[in-house]
Amino acid sequence: MSELPPYDSFLLVSFGGPEGQDDVMPFLENVLRGKNVPRERMLEVAEHYKHFGGVSPINEQNRQLIAALQKRFDANGIDLPIYWGNRNWDPYFADTLRQMKADGKKRSLAFFTSMFSCYSGCRQYRENIIQAREEVGEGAPLVEKVRMGFNHPGFIAAMADNVSKAAQTIGASPAETKVLFTAHSIPMGMADNCDYEKQLRESCRLVADACGAVDWDLVYQSRSGPPSQPWLEPDVLDAIAEMDDAKKLESLVILPIGFVSDHMEVLFDLDEEAAQLCQERGIKMARASAAGTHPDFVEMICGLVQERLGKLNEKPALGELGPWHDVCPQDCCLYTPRRPPVAGGRPVQAN
Repeated sequence: MSELPPYDSFLLVSFGGPEGQDDVMPFLENVLRGKNVPRERMLEVAEHYKHFGGVSPINEQNRQLIAALQKRFDANGIDLPIYWGNRNWDPYFADTLRQMKADGKKRSLAFFTSMFSCYSGCRQYRENIIQAREEVGEGAPLVEKVRMGFNHPGFIAAMADNVSKAAQTIGASPAETKVLFTAHSIPMGMADNCDYEKQLRESCRLVADACGAVDWDLVYQSRSGPPSQPWLEPDVLDAIAEMDDAKKLESLVILPIGFVSDHMEVLFDLDEEAAQLCQERGIKMARASAAGTHPDFVEMICGLVQERLGKLNEKPALGELGPWHDVCPQDCCLYTPRRPPVAGGRPVQAN
């Protein structure tokens, strides 16, 4: 095997979203292709987008993140041009890799806009990128992801700060209110083959300790599978109702810790549905912001890149799990139906 070329670019890897009403159904068909999701659920989600004019916030939020990263790269002497590719909407991975190839790029470091390990948040992206490289053909750049940062001090600091700021809006401190951490629910078959729950619980514990929250729970949102398929629970709405029934909830802070940006699922599931439920029950609710472009989060991404460039001598990590691996094992985050093993986050080089 020939010696690897140096890193010469950075790739922001994300989910993608529609940017107009005409994009919504084609986008959702991309997202749900091959998945056992009832069509009624797809139409229901389409209505969510219609409620916001058919425009998902995620693309604009990614543009803002890229701008913030560029400033930190420049300030830290990281000479890597930033590219952006999506799984489900423009700019698609293959188009971005094709542009990178045309620009002469050979090897890229990638950050996935997913902080926790599971098939849909990590392995599937790696499979997507390998498929895109095959589509682009000879000369497509290598793409290697940085490690998961769920317990990185920068991520924990950003999340703790956002909880504290949200609590202030309802006249409380994190120690004086219930705190719910939410993440995207996934099928139990997926959860059983990854460290998603373990990482989430550790991250929630670290954030709670950092901001002083004493009464907190991890709940889930946005499930999309058929009722017969078990997914991670409890659902955020069910949890709020059950907690309030058991002991009247006076106030509540919700942090979408499992989401990098305040995109459509956060806006609808939390800012619409959860907020309405809390209003009906007389609960003072504040929704804490996702990581977004919080300076500590942006600095974390910059640090993960510096690690791989050999500019840092340590890998910061809080808690008991330590720094996560740079290169995923071949069987990492497998999910039924089983996919062919991929090269652990490092695409096989073309001969």
